Amino acid sequence: MISSLFRLKSCRLSKISCASLLSALKSNPSHLRELDLSGNSSQDGLERNLQFDFLESPHCRLETLRLKNCSLSEISCASLLSALKSNPSHLRELDLSEDYNLNGSERNLQFDFLESPHCRLETLRLESCSLSEISCASLLSTLKSNPSHLRELNLSYNYSRDGSEMNLQFDFLESPHCRLETLRLESCRLSEISCASLLSALKSNPSHLRELDLSHNYSLNGSRTKLPFHFLESPHCRLETLRLESCSLSEISCASLLSALKSNPSHLRELDLSGNESLNYSGRKLPFDFLESPHCRLETLRLESCSLSEISCASLLSALKSNPSHLRELKLSDNYSLNSSGTKLPFDFLKSPDCRLETLRLWNCRLSEISCVSLVSALKSNPSHLRELDLRGNSLSSSDQKLLSDPESRLETLSEAVRGER
Repeated sequence: MISSLFRLKSCRLSKISCASLLSALKSNPSHLRELDLSGNSSQDGLERNLQFDFLESPHCRLETLRLKNCSLSEISCASLLSALKSNPSHLRELDLSEDYNLNGSERNLQFDFLESPHCRLETLRLESCSLSEISCASLLSTLKSNPSHLRELNLSYNYSRDGSEMNLQFDFLESPHCRLETLRLESCRLSEISCASLLSALKSNPSHLRELDLSHNYSLNGSRTKLPFHFLESPHCRLETLRLESCSLSEISCASLLSALKSNPSHLRELDLSGNESLNYSGRKLPFDFLESPHCRLETLRLESCSLSEISCASLLSALKSNPSHLRELKLSDNYSLNSSGTKLPFDFLKSPDCRLETLRLWNCRLSEISCVSLVSALKSNPSHLRELDLRGNSLSSSDQKLLSDPESRLETLSEAVRGER
């Protein structure tokens, strides 16, 4: 009897060994439930042509197949997908991530097995597979036929080799039968049209998605028009994680996003807008009002390298004063104009006995001495929760540094630049 579980991750299996294993499985596929060959990449850097015929057997009941970083060739992938078409009803998880040449010819890989009404796949990971635009479009199109089972889709780090933007349609998200919970599209060179299509689709069916990662899509808002984040306004939206790092978001799109969150702030736990360097270029006040809501439960807020103005930062800090009890991580580093006038920024939220902030990064914000005094004083009032503090590149006096040595403090990480000045 063959074991129901084969985990051979990072075992440096040769092509011959892998081929031998797959051949043996063809003889008796009925008991295997999980096969993990991840990390068995070719030592000579060559692609591997492997046959997955055992998946075609009507007796195969495989539920989990992980082939991450196995140097699979495009031929191998085509063989695998074809085999799954013959017997799609048992597989629940498929991971082909980091097979960098999986679609090297940029031909259309066929994901037809996803169309089958018998397909019950819940997790599909295709990160860093060099999938072409045509293959990605084909995959998304097949999902439209049978969207009800997939819960996680990861297409991050797939983009056209010529550097052009990818125009993709996310119609499958509109289906009332779609139950997708996690969608990762980091570094896919998505066009603004693709993003608008995605956000519009989510408006039709916002109730299931919990995590959306669109980070490092540098042309996402290239025209500087307002992207439609209306799905966030829906009372049915349950999104918990939204990552939009380095997306070239315009100020008008960011304002639209923050305004939408005000309508429904109770579910989001993580918001990352870092690296959107022109987010507050005009210096107008961005509306962080959603943070004031007693229903807001945000735990992580990242706004590094966003060109935040002093008025926007003051608005943010003031909003946190109204509801300081949930935030655990606040990153505002590398916002050069955060305190350009040299007036005192209101760090009063840190004084609250309800404040539970653990990580505060303000590196290279050029905080004035009066703002630093305000900050350190606030921390002294409530020193028991903060674990990490980065104040490099700010006007911190020696007396302020001494105050940070409060014996009641629970600080575990203090920037080396500050320590060195004591």
